[in-house]
Amino acid sequence: MNIRKALPDDAKGVAKVHVDSWKTTYKNIVPDAFLNKMSYESRERKWKEIISSRAVYVAETDEGEIIGFASGGEERTGKYPNYHGELYAIYILEAHQRKGLGKSLLKPIIESVKQKGLFSMTVLVLEENRSRLFYEALGAKKIDTLEVDISGKKLNELVYGWEDIRVIND
Repeated sequence: MNIRKALPDDAKGVAKVHVDSWKTTYKNIVPDAFLNKMSYESRERKWKEIISSRAVYVAETDEGEIIGFASGGEERTGKYPNYHGELYAIYILEAHQRKGLGKSLLKPIIESVKQKGLFSMTVLVLEENRSRLFYEALGAKKIDTLEVDISGKKLNELVYGWEDIRVIND
């Protein structure tokens, strides 16, 4: 297993992980109509752009297959003045979850955020997504609840925060 900074050429693999993990993680949470509309092609275009402009790291097998990714940077909303960094996304293919990859992908994001002089961080997660337990286990505290609308379905999105990312448990 290898964790490395993503390159624009990785956009296709990142897009596949993004779409496939949404379809497994959010099945029976997010409307099927939304999940069915997700395409590798549209996500690949978006990820090419994102990889060129912000910190994105990938987890790949020894054969070079991308099986997970994480992205982060400055907190984007300005709504949480005590939190300056943000974990934008972290997704791992279902078959590779619960093997420590989440922590391995989180580490370079934390380092990237710290290099910007930011030492606190948020992450948003749908309330029904069990991965929120991962953030809780790493010491994140719930700081807000937002209502989001995904294809006409109202869902709660929890905002978690770490006041000091330098103390996130290994």
